[in-house]
Amino acid sequence: MDGNDSVDSKQGTADMAAFVQNLLQQMQSRFQTMSDSIITKIDEMGSRIDELEQSINDLKAEMGAENSPSPSVPSGSKDDSKSPKES
Repeated sequence: MDGNDSVDSKQGTADMAAFVQNLLQQMQSRFQTMSDSIITKIDEMGSRIDELEQSINDLKAEMGAENSPSPSVPSGSKDDSKSPKES
């Protein structure tokens, strides 16, 4: 019986090693997939931030161009509207 127990024990150890190796390979694959997904999303977010920054700069340029010719007119009318309310 000692011979059979030894063979069974070696077979069980080999099966366990194969199972663990397979499990580690699956985990490695899943982590790689998640890592790739995260990197892709970070790249997409970076592109969206760049687009947003460009849009903000475009809006600033438009507002600067609109406010340049007559900056005193809007501020003067706002000051006039505030003065009567305070009186």
